[in-house]
Amino acid sequence: MTIRRHVLAALTLATLAGFSHAQEANWPNRPIKIVVGFAAGTPPDIFARLYGDYASKKLGVPVVIDNKPGAAGNLATDTVAKAPADGYTFLYNLSTAFTINPFIYSKLPFDPQKDLVPVATTMRQGLVLITKPNMEAKSVKDLVAAAKAKPGTISHASYGAGSPSHLIVEWFKEETGTDMVHVPYRASPVPDVMGGQVDTVMEPIATAFPLIKDGKVQALAYSGPARFAALPNVPTLSETVPNLTMMSWHGIWTSAATPAAIVDRMNAVFVEGSKDADVSKRIRDLNSEPLGASRTEMANMIRRDADIYGRIVKAKNIKID
Repeated sequence: MTIRRHVLAALTLATLAGFSHAQEANWPNRPIKIVVGFAAGTPPDIFARLYGDYASKKLGVPVVIDNKPGAAGNLATDTVAKAPADGYTFLYNLSTAFTINPFIYSKLPFDPQKDLVPVATTMRQGLVLITKPNMEAKSVKDLVAAAKAKPGTISHASYGAGSPSHLIVEWFKEETGTDMVHVPYRASPVPDVMGGQVDTVMEPIATAFPLIKDGKVQALAYSGPARFAALPNVPTLSETVPNLTMMSWHGIWTSAATPAAIVDRMNAVFVEGSKDADVSKRIRDLNSEPLGASRTEMANMIRRDADIYGRIVKAKNIKID
């Protein structure tokens, strides 16, 4: 009986392996769904559709966008985490779903490290520390000096507690030993920055750029590792505060049990997409940067950002639920 059981087990494994190889060889043979963690018309949706169209042409099957906004991308992430691991359901989300959300939500219905795997990156953009038009501080050094001279008098707006616009400034305050007042917003704080109701905000370059060019706000520093090409006179944060570099980026994930060959193929398609002339131009026209990284590089990016954000969240005891 023991021998028979071993034989049956071996035959079962062989059958499953054969099925898996056949599944991978025939992939894809029906529409692929990309679940987006934000509403139609938002930047993640725009970029998801751009890459989805490219992937559809390369793979020869329709790529359908399914918008599931809610809970800072967690609803979409949970949907994909629980989807069949057959290579036909992917997640398009902000990196913050994996680098911030696990720390600011006390409980998630999925394990971001065990239930999903990184597939491919798509784009990235830095944030700009902008100030009200009549702000006396004209540089990061000026801002630090003013904040130290009068602690608690300079305000920094954000898109809510735990958002990158909040956490990057908390990191900045930690590194510079300054005390500034955090003012969280549910919507964009930019109108109040332009109106002088709040002093500063860390704003994504895509929306900050036209305001800077039109002189509606002042730009003190860029959060990327190098100066933004279209704003060569705006220094990076790290030029004043060494190692303070953070980018906002988007990517694709899928269920952890998805066959590796399918995940690798999807990565290759998206990396090719980031190098495509038309895709690249359309991303740059939106003041962003195409980003095609290997799966290993993407995993390292998640780990690096999560280490930084996680430390700040814990140090400041930031929770949103």
